[in-house]
Amino acid sequence: MTFSLAIVGRPNVGKSTLFNRLVGKRLALVDDQPGVTRDLREGDARLADLRFTVIDTAGLEDATDDSLQGRMRRLTERAVDMADICLFMIDARVGVTPVDEIFAEILRKRAKHVILAANKGEGSAADAGVLEAWGLGLGEPIRLSAEHGEGMNDLYVQLLPLSEEFEKRAEEEAPETEVEVGDDEDDFDAEADEKAFRPTVNKPLQVAVVGRPNAGKSTLINKILGEDRLLTGPEAGITRDAIALRIDWNGLPVRIFDTAGMRKRAKVQDKVEKLSVSDGLRAVKFAEVVVVLLDAAIPFEQQDLRIADLAEREGRAVVVAVNKWDIEDEKQDKLKELKESFERLLPQLRGAPLITVSAKTGRGLERLRAAIERAHDVWNRRVSTAKLNRWLEGMVAAHPPPAPNGRRIKLRYMTQAKTRPPGFVVMCSHPDKMPESYSRYLINGLREDFDMPGTPIRLYMRGQGDRNPYQNKKKAQPSKLKKHLGKGPKT
Repeated sequence: MTFSLAIVGRPNVGKSTLFNRLVGKRLALVDDQPGVTRDLREGDARLADLRFTVIDTAGLEDATDDSLQGRMRRLTERAVDMADICLFMIDARVGVTPVDEIFAEILRKRAKHVILAANKGEGSAADAGVLEAWGLGLGEPIRLSAEHGEGMNDLYVQLLPLSEEFEKRAEEEAPETEVEVGDDEDDFDAEADEKAFRPTVNKPLQVAVVGRPNAGKSTLINKILGEDRLLTGPEAGITRDAIALRIDWNGLPVRIFDTAGMRKRAKVQDKVEKLSVSDGLRAVKFAEVVVVLLDAAIPFEQQDLRIADLAEREGRAVVVAVNKWDIEDEKQDKLKELKESFERLLPQLRGAPLITVSAKTGRGLERLRAAIERAHDVWNRRVSTAKLNRWLEGMVAAHPPPAPNGRRIKLRYMTQAKTRPPGFVVMCSHPDKMPESYSRYLINGLREDFDMPGTPIRLYMRGQGDRNPYQNKKKAQPSKLKKHLGKGPKT
């Protein structure tokens, strides 16, 4: 990445549409109504041979107070300060508004480089707006259509010389390093296979923070980051996009997703909220560890249970975190009550970590980090076939499987077929007759004996069969030539 480009402008001028076109994916939510985007979203952009970081921002509002619009504006101004180039977009069909003129003045003072773009420029209806854009004093406007992909060549022409400038500057500032090459070319690590799943900078641990609205998800992530990167406030449902952020969490490379609050389906009527929830569900599918964030005042609501069950069904490692613990008075009694409720209401996640945190003060964040790392390790755990079969023999001896209709089910062989989450296959007779209760008995035994608490475990029964393998095969008939030769000469 040679430079960063922040797309700024009034609400509903097409910033998110252009962002999606540059990254080549539908990452940002797009809708006709203004003000859909609220947080800063970063993506890896590609325009011909240029590679850069593009930042989608909230629409600039003429508000400077502590209202939601004022906080959104401050976040956008922060993106302007940290970006190398600002692409200032106006709506060519509407023309230049007084608000556009105010923000053009701000960008002239704060931004390092500004490129002016008149979006929605397809057709003759945009001619007047493109001409008006000259009056902003930001140079020649690029006539764009983010929806139809028009004007991308003109944008490339504007970005190319700036890209070369940033690339040259980066080469000059890069420190010289000496690389020592060892004598041993083949340095085999015996533990390489076990460490293959460990998070690295290139493949960080994927964590999604999910929960009901106003549980404190964005505040928690801001505390982990150590900066106000995400928009927060007392209003419920501020977050709309599932924002992914890369961080180094005390030596643990993490890509953490902030998701929109998920309400009951019957209460979700607004189109943008439906898109937000869908975006959050997609983040859960991409994650490796899902942190279900509860509100200490009203934990384990019906929706919380649905969200935790969704993460388990998707096969993700789950960590339950109870937020706003700093305002809880009777902490010991409350914690005991929470653990009892957890075991009773979420038996499918038996043994999953339950961590109390305070997103406001930062208490409990180290325990949360340790719980996430351990949950990821367990999620990737592999057990050898020899150990599994010795264990299976002991489990069957302690509690033999049932004998439906007088025919005993024989468990012959067991192996681990996959990880992430751990999946096991048991070869047995009459797998269709195996009751669910016995499968649960084996799963609970696996959790306890192989130290796999909380992680989803998949157990599959496969039939090996007792029948004769030649039972349905027809007897081979000798060929006509064999018949003829076998008769011998006539006498």
